[in-house]
Amino acid sequence: MRQSDWLRSREFDLGFIGGTAALAVVAGAIVVARPELFGLVLVLDLWLLGYHHVISTFTRFLADRATLRHHIDLLTWWPIAIIGLVAALGFGIGPWTLVTIYLYWQWFHYLRQSWGVARAYERRSGVSLPESPALFTAMFHALPLWGILHRSHQSPDEFLGVRVWTVPVPAAVVWAAGVAAMALVALGVHTRYQAWRRDELPVAHTLLLISHLVVFLSGYILIDDIDAGWLTINIWHNAQYIAFVWHVNNRQASAAIRPGLVQRLSGNGRVLPYLLVCLTASTAAYAFLGLTLAAAATPVIAYQAINFHHYVVDGSIWKARRPVPPVVSSMGAS
Repeated sequence: MRQSDWLRSREFDLGFIGGTAALAVVAGAIVVARPELFGLVLVLDLWLLGYHHVISTFTRFLADRATLRHHIDLLTWWPIAIIGLVAALGFGIGPWTLVTIYLYWQWFHYLRQSWGVARAYERRSGVSLPESPALFTAMFHALPLWGILHRSHQSPDEFLGVRVWTVPVPAAVVWAAGVAAMALVALGVHTRYQAWRRDELPVAHTLLLISHLVVFLSGYILIDDIDAGWLTINIWHNAQYIAFVWHVNNRQASAAIRPGLVQRLSGNGRVLPYLLVCLTASTAAYAFLGLTLAAAATPVIAYQAINFHHYVVDGSIWKARRPVPPVVSSMGAS
């Protein structure tokens, strides 16, 4: 295998690709087999991964002053606008609107993060993929599309304890999407097998593709319960994001002439201090938020405002085509 196939190193990449996917699938299997453990697994996910993954986003702003200046609007008027819109929907129409938006937006957000990571691996390998760009794009997106169509067709009454509305999807559409997705995956397997026979298989990229398909298949198709399926893919998304952000911060730390606090914490051999600082910050921030919301009784509105702001921020800071400082754009994952 070519050394360039690894995004960072063999050990890091195997944990980043296989470890995060295995953690998510095992957690999903546990809550399916023992539904009474859902609450416990959810708390651990939110505390150790979910809150941390949101805080990790803000370490990107603190990477250097140029990055902060470039994205200052994301920390000023964007939060005000999002809070206002979310409050208007939540109080004016009902919390179900926010949960409905979240159901579909988080699916797209998770898919786009996985796509961005796949593109990072493709750039790292420095070779063309076995499939044509059109085939790979279709294969990568078809199974997640099948998943959200299937979830919509199920038409659950609630999502995470709140009433939800789903787009009406006929069974025939779900079946057609499933057949198309499986056909595209089968064609992808064939092209990858042929590349392996030619000793041209991009192994790390292929492992990432497999993990992507397995997690979306588990979270949206194989796991019937919407909450358990969401928890599965949410754990994968959170863990993957935390690891990727640390990797990018670490690369910037190596290139920086005068590294800032975040970059110093992200240096080689300092993974544990970095994680502890982020975990401490996220615990303190969300503990304060929880105490505040206990009196205000508006948790759905507040947490969805945080989620939606996070989605907007991610949609901006990880796009390499934006005119950001070179050290940021070098690892952009749209």
